[in-house]
Amino acid sequence: MVERSKVEAEDTAVRVALWRALHVQADPPPHVLEDEVGLALVSPGEGWRERPDMSPFTRPFRASIVARARFIEDLVVDQAARGVAQYVILGAGLDTFAQRKPALASGLRIFEVDRPGPQEWKRRRLLELGFGVPPNLKLVPVDFEAGEAWWVRLVDAGFDASRPAVVASAGVSMYLTKETISATLRQVATLARGSTLAMTFMWPLALTDPGIRPGVQRAADGARANGTPFISFFRPEELLALAREAHFRDAWHVSAEALAERYFAGRSDGLRPPKDSEEFLVATT
Repeated sequence: MVERSKVEAEDTAVRVALWRALHVQADPPPHVLEDEVGLALVSPGEGWRERPDMSPFTRPFRASIVARARFIEDLVVDQAARGVAQYVILGAGLDTFAQRKPALASGLRIFEVDRPGPQEWKRRRLLELGFGVPPNLKLVPVDFEAGEAWWVRLVDAGFDASRPAVVASAGVSMYLTKETISATLRQVATLARGSTLAMTFMWPLALTDPGIRPGVQRAADGARANGTPFISFFRPEELLALAREAHFRDAWHVSAEALAERYFAGRSDGLRPPKDSEEFLVATT
């Protein structure tokens, strides 16, 4: 009997894809990100907007999701203009950059790193929907539970360690131990000069915005119930210290407040990501 997790997308990836689509369908323009490709991949059926996790209560989290995706994509655009032609997505989930930005993506080598089961499902859906998997898009399956090293699989897939890259890790660090995060930082810090890491992290629950703290707690409880508990939380200075220990040339914190000012200023609907919740570490080699 084939396990469900081996043949379907993970629940968290589905939720992120639906939130991105809901931003287009429910929030007025200008849209921070326009992505309904993930919705097509998931094909949730009628009534998906009535799911409890699509309720108005989750609106700030939807804003956070589209803000982090837009920030990473802006970073890729900026670095591509500087000649960086490799883009690595750790914990890619249902990322749709390659399908939504074909002109830009065609000039990049994109490596999506994720667990084998969900990747198998995504590959099948891309083919079924006619998107295909172009030669410059590499789906890199890594069985983390079996102890496989993402770096080895990445190089095996054709990643050129001698050339700079953008490495993105969004919505992943909370599921990892501090030791694993430190090891990832050390590995990325060895990449060619001119590489950039953008990694999101979650503030400790007690320090999150009180207005959204119940929602974060609910998400943490749900993750634990699904067998994927939140493990790691950081204050910005703690993660910056780990980046310095990993010997990045430079590292800085991008707050949710900065993202709100950049992408949500002037909105009349009040949509904005919650402060002191999920934010960014950006580091360069």
